[in-house]
Amino acid sequence: MQHIALVGACYLDTILSVPHYPEEDSKLRATNLQVRRGGNCPNTLEVLQELLLAPAVSSSGRSSTQARILTHLISPLPARDATATAQILASFTDTSIRHEFEHCLYREAYSAPASSYILRSAATGSRTIVNHNELPEMTVEEFATLVESMSNKKSDSWWWHFEGRIPDVTLQCMRVLRKALGENVRVSVEIEKPGRAGLRELAAEADVVFYSRSWAEDCGYTSAEACLRGEKLPRASLAFCTWGASGAACLSLHDGACFQYCPAQSGCIKIVDTVGAGDTFIAGVLYGLVGHPNRWEAADVLRFAVDLATLKVQREGFRGLAKDMEVLGKPTCTST
Repeated sequence: MQHIALVGACYLDTILSVPHYPEEDSKLRATNLQVRRGGNCPNTLEVLQELLLAPAVSSSGRSSTQARILTHLISPLPARDATATAQILASFTDTSIRHEFEHCLYREAYSAPASSYILRSAATGSRTIVNHNELPEMTVEEFATLVESMSNKKSDSWWWHFEGRIPDVTLQCMRVLRKALGENVRVSVEIEKPGRAGLRELAAEADVVFYSRSWAEDCGYTSAEACLRGEKLPRASLAFCTWGASGAACLSLHDGACFQYCPAQSGCIKIVDTVGAGDTFIAGVLYGLVGHPNRWEAADVLRFAVDLATLKVQREGFRGLAKDMEVLGKPTCTST
């Protein structure tokens, strides 16, 4: 059995669409307001749900991929009976898959979720996010207990993906995994927030690393490839870096091959919603690496993930991505 576990914060997002960003000490009327579940790993899980439940369908009536891959969310949530918790769990595509939320950390003394307030500008297509979170964060001790309870079948293969937050705790959690699961685990991490101390140490511990453009530019890199070739990754086999409308790049650490891919239509698409585009890209990569480990090359994984994220920014939310991916062609990536 294959497992994908995603570790990160879960938010309720309040999204205000505005014509342009307001000036300081000014008033501006929003054109639209949405409240929806957010957070990097929960967004990635929602997209993975769609992909894993899509055809091909086996004789049992279930997706052949879904039948052998179980997904899990590891996130602090409010009390089990809190209204916000019910809203979060109901936001996922297939709420009948209860194992996905069994190992969340329910904070019974809290009723309010972690919250994000997002201004989305029609003028630029970009968004600005302000977070608020009073839920106690996961501790290393809690994580170790979870790993012990989840990994009692030593023959199972595990992929653990971490949002790169609270780096000192996350680094210890990665080491707990290595000690508990040994060769049966692969670890990926997202390196996203500029200026956050300890992210390079997380990257050095991971098998697969995802860099954001904002982090790379803050480090002085001017392209995705420059970032991938400039960082030291002693353990990783693959590293990815997204670069907005320019697509993304993937570096194979085994042979030094770097693949770049940008959709042909990238310059003329209509941007509708960029919230969660990076999370969608990560879902596409995890789906390719875990769901098709012996059939997809690194370039195939990169192409699929970029195309998936490109579809996402042209719609509100994530629904329908798997179905729409079926009609896309098979463009090639360039190697440098």
